[in-house]
Amino acid sequence: MTLQHETWRTAPGRATGQEIGGVLIGTPHGTDAVTWPQQHLQTPMLSPGETTLRECWLAHGPLQQGTDHGIRWRRNQHLLYGVIELDEAEDPTQPGVPPLQATSRMLYERLFCLLREQRLPHLWRVWNYIARINEDSHGLERYRQFNLGRYDAFVKARQETGGQVPAACALGVREGPLSVAFLAGASPVVTVENPRQVSAWAYPPQYGPRAPTFSRAALVYPPGQEVLFISGTASIVGHETLHTDDVAAQCRETVRNLESVVREANRLARSAQPFSVRALSHRIYVRHAGDIHTVQRALQPLLGDADVVAVQADVCRADLLVEIESQAIHALPSP
Repeated sequence: MTLQHETWRTAPGRATGQEIGGVLIGTPHGTDAVTWPQQHLQTPMLSPGETTLRECWLAHGPLQQGTDHGIRWRRNQHLLYGVIELDEAEDPTQPGVPPLQATSRMLYERLFCLLREQRLPHLWRVWNYIARINEDSHGLERYRQFNLGRYDAFVKARQETGGQVPAACALGVREGPLSVAFLAGASPVVTVENPRQVSAWAYPPQYGPRAPTFSRAALVYPPGQEVLFISGTASIVGHETLHTDDVAAQCRETVRNLESVVREANRLARSAQPFSVRALSHRIYVRHAGDIHTVQRALQPLLGDADVVAVQADVCRADLLVEIESQAIHALPSP
């Protein structure tokens, strides 16, 4: 297998040397040095009895690693994982631009520069974590500032801003730098949109000066594999939030959206085995930690025995109470 995904609920005692990157969620205990690029999501775990969790991507074959443009990265012949964190700062060449907007643009410019240098130009999946995502500053919500900076970097790098764009999520944490992890590869993504929703990159102006630059899901193709990445998905139909203030109803609407995306992915997929919502692995972001039991009761009949990780985080719209991102890896038939 070219790419594998593992969830470790204990300290890293099973490292194989084939890790290309991952994320540590929660508060680590003691020394937690690893040799691969690791994003640290400093937010509480909501799964019973868990305070720390590590998710890791493994890639087979010879690996290279380095640190360039402030990005810690590791790669094999076909794909690359990277992590970059930047403190927010004003851009002296653009006075008046909010610091988060300027930092987002700079971060993504560095990201695209690295992908060009490494000759793995296709961005597959991005995880964005933003402090105080729903707060207003400089006359604009911080998530909308982030979207402006990201969009400007896509344009400067001559990347598409609609259509063939990566799967992604953007969640809020209490404090900390702008933190971005990403997976990129040699082959382009096959984007998957949701027939129940307006594409995020086509949102009307009421959601900000620039629409978010991501697809609802993406199929990507490491050698011999088909990987489905479903972006952060919430209770949105068309472009409007449904079930404001009802977290259980938002959970059910979110799963309806996941099912719709999976149906569309299966229409485009190349692997013989169809994708299923109950066979995906899911990360659930819950705005209010006190809602976790309601969320679990609402989702268990819908997701069954799927692999689920629950954490506390703010969702990109202030009226959204829960968001789910999902993924799965299938083998392709031999030629």
